[in-house]
Parts: sequence; C-alpha cells; structure tokens
Amino acid sequence: MATTSAAWMTSSTGQKHEDTVNEEPLTCESPEPMSCYLHHDPDHPMSSFSVINKMRVNIQLCDVSLRVGNSVTKAHRLVLASSSPYFYAMFNDDMAEKLQSEVELHDVDLGALQLLIEYTYTGQVHITDENVQVLLPASSLLQINSVRDACCTFLMKQLHPTNCLGIRQFAETHSCNELRTRSHRYALQNFEEVVKTEEFLFLSFSEVEDLVSNDKLNVVSEEQVFVAVMDWIKHNPSERSQYIAQLLGHVRLAQMSKMFLLNVVETEPLVRSEPSCKDLLLGAMKYHLLPDQRSDFASKQTEQRSPDGLMPYIFAIGGGSLFTIHSAGECYNPRHDRWLPIAPMSKCRSRAGIVSLGKLIYAIGGYDGIVDLSSAECYDPNCNRWSAVTSLGTKRSCLGISANHGLLYVCGGFDGASCLSSVERYDPLTGVWSSCPSMTTRRRYCRVSVVDNCLYALGGFDSTNYQSTVERYDPRMSKWMTVPAMSSRRSSCAVATLDDMLYCVGGNDGTMCMSSGERLNVRRNAWEPIATMQCRRATHDMVELDGGLLVLGGNDSNSSLHSTERYDPRINRWTMSTPMPTRRSSVGAALLYCFNMDGKLTTAANAGTTNAAAVMSGSVAMVAASSGTASVTNSPYKSTATSV
Repeated sequence: MATTSAAWMTSSTGQKHEDTVNEEPLTCESPEPMSCYLHHDPDHPMSSFSVINKMRVNIQLCDVSLRVGNSVTKAHRLVLASSSPYFYAMFNDDMAEKLQSEVELHDVDLGALQLLIEYTYTGQVHITDENVQVLLPASSLLQINSVRDACCTFLMKQLHPTNCLGIRQFAETHSCNELRTRSHRYALQNFEEVVKTEEFLFLSFSEVEDLVSNDKLNVVSEEQVFVAVMDWIKHNPSERSQYIAQLLGHVRLAQMSKMFLLNVVETEPLVRSEPSCKDLLLGAMKYHLLPDQRSDFASKQTEQRSPDGLMPYIFAIGGGSLFTIHSAGECYNPRHDRWLPIAPMSKCRSRAGIVSLGKLIYAIGGYDGIVDLSSAECYDPNCNRWSAVTSLGTKRSCLGISANHGLLYVCGGFDGASCLSSVERYDPLTGVWSSCPSMTTRRRYCRVSVVDNCLYALGGFDSTNYQSTVERYDPRMSKWMTVPAMSSRRSSCAVATLDDMLYCVGGNDGTMCMSSGERLNVRRNAWEPIATMQCRRATHDMVELDGGLLVLGGNDSNSSLHSTERYDPRINRWTMSTPMPTRRSSVGAALLYCFNMDGKLTTAANAGTTNAAAVMSGSVAMVAASSGTASVTNSPYKSTATSV
C-alpha cells in the first residue's frame, strides 16, 4: 500500500501530476488499481535455450557425458530428459546410469547422437540423404519421436522406383508403420518401373508374393506380372524355382491374351515342369475357349486389379447436334464438377454403341452422316488416344450394347436397309467377333443392360411398331427368353443397372419424346414406375454413378440437348446437373475408373493435342452429305434433330 499511497500523494501536487494527467486522466470513474499483472515474454524459452546451448558448447555446468566408442559428448541431464523419454527414464528411475557422470551408449551412431543432442537444445535438425539412415534409428532408440516422424516424412518425399523397396524394408526394421505402408503402396503403384530395379531381384519370396498377390497392383497387363515373377525366379533358380507354383497362382493368367499363354507361358520350362502350373494354365485356357461359361469361372483370377487412385469419370462420346455429327468426346469429373474434352475418334459417329470394358472405352458401329458403320475403335485414357479394333461382321447403327464377364455384346440396330435382330459378341482377349443367337424381335434403337449375368434387351423400333417388349439372354444357356413388357412403348430410351434393378427412362413412343421412367424388379419380375425426369429425352444415354444414375444429352423432339440429370433412388427424385459443353443427341456414354484424367487432359489441351481445330476436323456437316437424306427418311422420328 505504501507504493500506491505515494502515487496518490505525487498526483496531488507538482509537475509529475501534470504529466500523469496528460497520459491518463484520473477521474472518479477510473478503474480500481491493478493488484496483479501477468507479464509474458514469448521469446523467453528460445533465448534461454540459446544461452543453455552456448553453455553446452562451452562445456559450462554440464553434468553428464555420453560416450559412443572413443568419443564423448557433454550435455545437461535436465535438457536431455525434457526431450527424450529414454533419457528421462535413465536419469529418474532406479537405473545404474542415474548416478553416473558418464554414460556409455550402444547401437547409436555418433553423428546421429550429436545431431539429436543439438536438437534437444535448438529444436532444429537438418535431415539429408546422407544422415537419414542413421538419424531415424537413433531417434527411434532415444524416443525422440518428432525427429523420427520427420525422418519418415523426408523418406516419403524421396520415394522413387529405385529405392521404394529398400525404404519399405528399412521401415519394417524400425517399425515405422506409416512409412512402410506408403512405400509399399508406392511400389504397387509403380510396379512396372520397380521390377526393372536390382532391389526387386533381391527380394525374399514373401516380399515378392506380397506384391504380386495384391489386388492394388498397378499394371497395364498381367503379362508384366508373369515376366516379373520369372525374372525373379531365374535370378537364383536353384533356390527359387520351388516357388513357381505359388507365385504363378497369384498371376491372373485368365486376363492374358491367348497368344501370350500359348507362346510364352505354356513354353516356359519352369511352368511345364510343375504339374500344378499346368493346371493353372489349363484353367486359363478354358476361360478363353468357353466364353459362354465365363460366369462359372468367376474368381480372383478372372477379375481386373483395382489400384489405388482410380476415380470414376463419365465419358460422353460422339452423337450430333443440328446438322453436325461429332467425332469428339468429353470427360466429366464428378468430384470437381467439370467437363474436359478428350481426343476425337478416327471417325464421326452418331447412334454408335459406347461401352467401357476393362480399362478401355469402345465405340462400335454408328452412323457417320453418309453410311452406317461396321468399324470399331477403343479409347485408352492413359494416353488419351483412340485405336482401331476388329470391325463388326455387319454394319450397325442404333444398336444396343453392353459388357459382361470380359465380353462385349451388340444387339440389333440398323444396317442401312433394315432393322436387325442379330447379336454379335467381341472378345478383347482374342480380338474376334462371333455370332450369338438372334433376338426374337428386330430392334432398332433398342437398349441393352446386364443384370445377374444376363443381358436384357428393351424396347426399340421394328420398322413398323414401337416396342415395349423385353427379352433376356442367358449366355450359359445361349437362349433368349421373354420377360414382362414395360408399361410404355419406348424406342431410343436409356437403360442402366443399379442395385440389381433395371432402370429405363425416356425414349419415344411414336408420338412424342418421354420423360417418364420405370424399373424392372428382377426378383419380383415386375416393372414399377419411378419419378419423371426434368426434361423429355430420346436418343440419350444413362450411366450409374455414386449410387445413383446420370442421364446425358439426347433430344426433346425440337433440339439436341446438352443438359444432364442425376437420379437419387433413395428419394426417387431427378435433379439437373452440370451440362455438357456440347449438345449431343444419339450420344453414347460410359463410366470408367481412371487415374488423374484432369491432369492428363489439361496437359493435352495446353500442348494443343485437343484443340478446336481437331474438334472441327472431326465434325461432318450433314448438309454436305446429300446421301444422308435416305437415312433421315428411314428414321422413326419426325424431328430433324433425331436424325443424328
């Protein structure tokens, strides 16, 4: 109180009173005088530790010496114990080192120890390629987890095909679980480059098996896995040939081409010498030779691998708008909600069959503005490029298309003269088209989808009537059977399978484009209505996406559409979605899981590989093709927009 009273006395007279008044006027409303004031200096810990570190360097007040071999490093027990649980226990628990002025450490690198001691004083350490392999185990031993984690982070950023296997083994040795997981995932993702390294050849059997058996293995083809396995075995055949059957059991032989199986796998001496390998080869050959029974062979051997990082993308291909037919396509990323252009097809295609199978998208048949087509091509998203595949046995536009157990089926359509009921099947493993039993009804603009390994062909136009009939094809029985008809006649509708339900929306009933929809409950074998779309649509397409459905393009009897709609089966409601940049009637769409299509397509666009000139060169003006008039006349639709 004396200090406070003196302050009040000083304020009653003299110059000091005037100075105080100028700075903070004293009134009867002034707050009570402070009885406590907390002063905090945020720089204090840093400045204090800086001084303590200087004392360590100058060997002042140091109370412990750490010996590694013949070298001794002095430090302060208190500082070491505050940063390391290892030293805390050593200097506080009932250990012999508690009272020793010099402590000898084993299994610790001297350079790493000195870096860690400096870290306990400064909170900083420089991690490099040269010291990380000694710094991580030392920090792990001394339980300085922040440095250990920093070393793991550093190694994660250094991952490369030439070192990922070594880093994975290093992480396992020192129980760095996240680093081990990351490096293993990196090896799986970059397997094609990893198998070319010397590190791969020196792996143990269990490590090789861990890689080739993983469903996340990222390879273009299973042939690469077979070659990698054989390279590893032949690096030390006397000790490793005993593992041939076990490793070959993880190679998905059924996914290889028939020629590779016959010319490479079957002729390999190590395979021929092992009876169990012959059985595996025989099973793969049966899968190739009996395509109608592939559903019976379904196993992990017949499934595509699914690497990490694959994301769903929607591809809208071909179609037309006004008097133009497109060869170009677009790709939609539902996570970023944006469309990007992809490379154009080699031909303009409207009314084509578009489907995804394996890692590719196929464009089959169609109409180019002059003639109906039998040609076919496939799109590889990894290189943003189209390549020709074997042509159909007959010209087809307005066809139905679907994929089942590695086979591609096309049904019905129009050959330029008549509606078709014939069916063809394509096997990408052999590159051959073969005939299947014809449908019971001719169907132009029919749609096809797969439920429970059976193909369902819906609706269409038979040159006279718009169809509501539906038929089902079971490849195991090689026979078409009639199923309950839809409630409405529908030609050029859109069909997709979701949760074992067959959805059909829109289409043309002979009088108008429709917005209604219905679905077939396969278990009840009955159709039931669903909510109507926001827009009337025909010649559109539909794909499954994120537990719902996405409808794209088409026409509404007046114009081609670029709008899209999403259907949520949980609430039975359609909502408008992000439109395509291009209007597309008679469009084909497919869902495909890809790696970073945004980056690839943006790079391609910047490089000029996908530019306006390429898009324009892939479009054909139908007004310039006078022979296209006949096809318009044969169209079952009255509107001009439908003709494309």
